[in-house]
Amino acid sequence: MTSTPELAGRAGRPTATPAGPLHRPSELTPTIDVSGLVDADGGLLDRAIFTDHQIYQQELRRVFAPSWLFLAHTDQFRRPGDFFTTYMGEDPVIVTMDKSRAVRAYLNSCRHRGARVCRADAGTTRNFTCTYHGWAYDLEGRLVSVPNREGYPDRFDTADWGLVEVPRVENHRGLIFGTWNPRAPSLREALGGMAWYMDAMLDHDGAGTEVVGGVHKWVLEGNWKLSAEQFATDWYHVNMSHASALMLLAPAGKSPRDEIVHRAGRQYVDPNGHGAGFPVHPKNRFDALAVHQWFDYEAARARLGDARVEGPMTNGHATVFPNFSYLPVNGSVRVWHPKGPDRMEVWAWTLVDRSMPDEVKEAQRLYNLRTFGPSGVFEADDGENWSEVQAISRGFVTNSVPLNYQMGLGSEREDGRYPGKTSELYSDAAGRAFYRRWQSLMNTPAWYEVDR
Repeated sequence: MTSTPELAGRAGRPTATPAGPLHRPSELTPTIDVSGLVDADGGLLDRAIFTDHQIYQQELRRVFAPSWLFLAHTDQFRRPGDFFTTYMGEDPVIVTMDKSRAVRAYLNSCRHRGARVCRADAGTTRNFTCTYHGWAYDLEGRLVSVPNREGYPDRFDTADWGLVEVPRVENHRGLIFGTWNPRAPSLREALGGMAWYMDAMLDHDGAGTEVVGGVHKWVLEGNWKLSAEQFATDWYHVNMSHASALMLLAPAGKSPRDEIVHRAGRQYVDPNGHGAGFPVHPKNRFDALAVHQWFDYEAARARLGDARVEGPMTNGHATVFPNFSYLPVNGSVRVWHPKGPDRMEVWAWTLVDRSMPDEVKEAQRLYNLRTFGPSGVFEADDGENWSEVQAISRGFVTNSVPLNYQMGLGSEREDGRYPGKTSELYSDAAGRAFYRRWQSLMNTPAWYEVDR
């Protein structure tokens, strides 16, 4: 791609007329006060937040609808008509480049009977046509074709029946996010201090990043928060859960090096619920040896500074609240799509520096598949843990026993080297912040409730 597409912001444009979205009568959407389910200060959590169906429905309304959610990478849109279909919570959306090369997003639902107007995962098109009755929409979301138009009354105006548009779509370093909240703070404001940590992976090369290998998708039995909070906070599981993988990656006949088993590092704790954990090492290397050998550490230090190069640039784990996570260690970015309280669908991309030689990009892609792909040696361990936690949490007694998030309690501080508050690498601090943010949103009326 030779240019970065412009992103369309449509905060002032009506998204649907008549009877726009998100105006359901309040009596149909009862709310639960979740104050007693999360004790972020004491580090205790009620398992009902992983199993209760009413809580899950409230999440869709109050956590996912108002939040900035990851949609796609700019590399997926190279010419007008390129599109990618994804989800915002459980709402299906189309992300596409319009004729002016702006990236826009629409609810993937026909305004006539509600079927999807695009059933393909990705591609290029001039119009989105519903296969139910044939209503068709252009790249700007306008209704441009209605079969048997003469059967409708004179007051029927196609201008009133365009696709419902996501009102805010913005881009950070090639990552495209959207929100249904027309009055949400900017994406950059919502990222806050997390942007400094993200840029350690996304901006160590002036040429930017690109996607290699497409999008991998798989389904796991487990609540979406289990995976999102682990990527925000949990290095504690590595030596136990990934012991066999660490042995596999160690030199033949040898145990993993002590500096791998006993990692030193930090954990970033963001007030907006984001989090990142990273070991600290002078050459915090990539997994793929070819990438490590190619990489210019001195140039990165000049661009990003020693703290980022030795910390979050190429190692660790991170989550942008609520459900976007990434692994700098191999360029894996992923979304934990909720599919009910006890199921999630994982979508993962591999990002590489655009300036990498083709053979280095390929080495990174393959290493990603072997470690954090759908059947990767680390990924399989994680999925098993989340499914195990979910499976037993449905029990009556089990569901009444609180979970412990007290590691590192009170350790958060300004350390003078990494921006914002950080904790120890082995800590639950970012997890507590994640659930504090979740609790706050769950107990706060969303913009559409205030407007009623």
